[in-house]
Amino acid sequence: MGKVTTGASMSVDGYISGPNESGFEHLFRWYNNGDVVIETTNPELTMHMTDVGAKHVRDTNERLGAIVCGRKLFDYTNGWGGQHPMGVPVVVVTHSVPDGWDREGEWFTFVIDGIEAAIARAREIAGDKEVGLNGGTIASQCLELGLLDEIWVDLVPVVLGGGTRFFDQLTNVPVELEGPTVVEDKDVTHLKYTVRKRA
Repeated sequence: MGKVTTGASMSVDGYISGPNESGFEHLFRWYNNGDVVIETTNPELTMHMTDVGAKHVRDTNERLGAIVCGRKLFDYTNGWGGQHPMGVPVVVVTHSVPDGWDREGEWFTFVIDGIEAAIARAREIAGDKEVGLNGGTIASQCLELGLLDEIWVDLVPVVLGGGTRFFDQLTNVPVELEGPTVVEDKDVTHLKYTVRKRA
């Protein structure tokens, strides 16, 4: 069974979005600061990255078997138009299945039984590949429950001053991490930490 990981572009002061869902032009600048073309399932979201950034994204995509996200992100993106840009199945944690969607389809599965059930379903879908989590509430809940194996941070040289933190409202802390492995890139530093399991 594959690992459960989370990753996000994060400001130096710990935010994965700024106040009122702002700041993405800074957080995602490294997606379009090079000459290597990275296509997604949505032609409008084609990226142009450095060699280092492109390798980072390709390696991530190859490892992923499923993604877990919350209903807020699903609604914000309008279900990514029917398929996540990374082309992998998505398990959505929600209180109710959105109108017009099946409980379980080719690209989206809606789990109403909580985060642990969502992770279990995503692991079934992913098989030997990794389950990726979006930062924020979902990642924080999994860290609290001891379900998270790795944390990837794409550290961006900007201070946003507020917004949505990568991890927030944690009570079961401290959580010790091993690492990091560090890969320097243009406009971003890629960091990987392993979550040290509690005794």
